[in-house]
Amino acid sequence: MKCLVVLGGGESGVGTAILAKQKGYNVFVSDKGKIAEEYKKVLLKNDISFEEEQHTEEEIFKADLVMKSPGIPDKVALVQQLLEKKVPVISEIEFAAQFTNAKLVGITGSNGKTTTTLLTHHILKDAGHNVGIAGNIGDSFAAQVASQNYDEYVLELSSFQLDGIVDFKPHIAIITNITPDHLDRYDYKFENYIASKFRITMNQTSNDYLIYDSDDVVIQGWLKENTIKAKLVPFSLEKELETGAFLQKDKIVLRLNSEEYIMSVSKLNVQGKHNTKNAMASMLASKLLQVRNQTLAESLSSFEGAEHRLEKVQKVNGVQYINDSKATNVNATFYALECMDVPTVWIVGGVDKGNDYSDLMPLVREKVKAIVCLGLDNQKIIETFQNVIDVIVETAGADEAVKVAHKIATKGDAVLLSPACASFDLFDNYEDRGNKFKAAVKNI
Repeated sequence: MKCLVVLGGGESGVGTAILAKQKGYNVFVSDKGKIAEEYKKVLLKNDISFEEEQHTEEEIFKADLVMKSPGIPDKVALVQQLLEKKVPVISEIEFAAQFTNAKLVGITGSNGKTTTTLLTHHILKDAGHNVGIAGNIGDSFAAQVASQNYDEYVLELSSFQLDGIVDFKPHIAIITNITPDHLDRYDYKFENYIASKFRITMNQTSNDYLIYDSDDVVIQGWLKENTIKAKLVPFSLEKELETGAFLQKDKIVLRLNSEEYIMSVSKLNVQGKHNTKNAMASMLASKLLQVRNQTLAESLSSFEGAEHRLEKVQKVNGVQYINDSKATNVNATFYALECMDVPTVWIVGGVDKGNDYSDLMPLVREKVKAIVCLGLDNQKIIETFQNVIDVIVETAGADEAVKVAHKIATKGDAVLLSPACASFDLFDNYEDRGNKFKAAVKNI
């Protein structure tokens, strides 16, 4: 019996353990931290061996195969030792994909992948498709492969998940954009991060598709230098395309397989240039999976958007509070500030991943009236903007940040939480940060 060791007892780890046990593996789950009670219960119920708050190397080195949680860097000594011993170390996505014949739509990018994933799933579901959603969203891909029988999956894929693939092949790959992010995991080399994103295409054939933003100079540069076997399907806000999706005044034009479909941007329920691009990518994927035009239009107008992404929380004394906690890099915050059309109190900060805030300078000058820092180390933010913004206040938690923003903002303003940073200095994750922000707003 083959031995699978799972490193990390979270959503992807426990899902992999369940699927592996079902497929006849001898499974051992090892987590250096504490395993959440909900996951412990699942492991116990399924009679899966596990340990927490330690890695017993004697047990781990028995593995024929290791599935590593995406949160564990490749450089960790234990992972390096496994690789030296020629033990394959893969991601949950790689492991689960071999056990399903479903068509896979894989979505990656520095920003917009959650919205694009949710929207694509929403359209396909509305069209009556038997479709699952997984990756960084909801129940793990592996757990669903073990318990469901979907014909299609829409998968949100991070660069970390793609680093652990070998044979994984989506029928449709989407790259929303590529901007510097997670550089701390890639030796602070942007080219390493770019190559990681393009791993989504590495096993595709001429029967598959790559949908991508043709306005993105990084993506275009990579495509010029490298060969992609998949059929290329671009989208653009800047130029007319023979094949793909583009903007014509205030209309989205889709051209695929000698057909043309036109829809007004005003029908989209989510606004902003970035969401127009997300919609284009979702529309192209849906059309490639035979969704009818009428369903497309209805679904796009009923889609509510992603939680923690430019989410309007509530108005207090004429001030709109907006939760954009999912903006964990500079580019995501750029999109958020671009959407602001009133004076904005900007809540920013957290774990800096090698950020360059200078790209935000024109938008900050134009739209931001005050900055509220939310992080343990705000020095870089302060140094970047202190000569542009008169009011910069440091805070140490969501409650304090909201109280300070409430004092600064006046009727007609907006308070925008768009941190441009990871959340791990003060919060469990970006969801925890967003939820604490929302709770603080409701307590004003």
